[in-house]
Amino acid sequence: MRPRPCDGGRSSATTFEKETTVEQNIDQLRASALQELETAATPEAVQEVNTKYLGRKGVMTQVLRAVSQLPADERPAAGRRANEIKQEIAAAVQAAAERLAAGAGPVEGIDVSLPGRKSAPGPLHPLTQITQRICDIFSRMGYEVVEGPEVESDYYNFEALNIPKDHPARDMQDTFYVSEDIVLRTHTSPTQPRVMEKRQPPVRIIAPGKVYRCDSDITHTPMFHQVEGLLVDEGVSFSHLKGTLTAFVHQMFDSETRVRFRPSFFPFTEPSAEVDILCVICRGQGCRVCKQTGWLEILGSGMVHPAVLENVGYDTSRYTGFAFGMGVERITMLKYGVDDIRKYFENDLRFLRQF
Repeated sequence: MRPRPCDGGRSSATTFEKETTVEQNIDQLRASALQELETAATPEAVQEVNTKYLGRKGVMTQVLRAVSQLPADERPAAGRRANEIKQEIAAAVQAAAERLAAGAGPVEGIDVSLPGRKSAPGPLHPLTQITQRICDIFSRMGYEVVEGPEVESDYYNFEALNIPKDHPARDMQDTFYVSEDIVLRTHTSPTQPRVMEKRQPPVRIIAPGKVYRCDSDITHTPMFHQVEGLLVDEGVSFSHLKGTLTAFVHQMFDSETRVRFRPSFFPFTEPSAEVDILCVICRGQGCRVCKQTGWLEILGSGMVHPAVLENVGYDTSRYTGFAFGMGVERITMLKYGVDDIRKYFENDLRFLRQF
């Protein structure tokens, strides 16, 4: 097959030299190369243009050879112009290749009249759904939703909550220390003294948010979510705490879910209690999830320690209160039967679409 004048073969140079001069065709070659690159629809087409104009036997190579045949006084200007065009074509080749690699396609192939592709709206993350539901339940009971800083002072995270310097909760294995006096909060409880310092009773708040602890396994993550609650007023008793949390459990799960309170210890409440619910899997018969006990722990609670009230200037002879705290991941696992807390953070759409 006889090669065409621009195939990059020896006949191209012959035709070029016989029919034209460098001065007459160098700008025409530039225009032709840029036009072909602009309409190239595939990476192969771009490479073909590159070979045609910049290859070892390409058109620009032949142009530069032809420059050497010009009169001595014409060579410098023609050579400079030829090299400028060669560099411009090389840059255009690279730009076209990048455009196609990004999936843009040829410039003239874009149909601006086509409708845009709509993004499918995604549902709320299951942890967000449960957090909102918890807040809704307590909001209907008259609680105010408040927030506090995630980077907290040692005082509000520990001391104001009756956790002294030598308490095990301050261990470096449990707490992320930013500095000696600054930590990533280990619970949302610091919001309670922050609010009480600014208000006089009655106080009725819940505080949702992220908290941080040095722990990671199938039931723990370094960052997780909590909702803390606090009520302080005159005449508040443990029976009010039991009634409030029982009503919460029945609204979160169902009215048939039994609740029990077990004695426990927290430095900021006295007396303190763990709250269990009848296993949502076996309904008290005993299974692997509840470790054959028939019960599942869901939150901690208790009457606010008098030392905490004194730290914010409350009269402990007049005011009492209760507090509680729950892990949102724990409630969500029980609500939806999730067996591994890490699934919440893997962003697997197959998992998230179930909610």
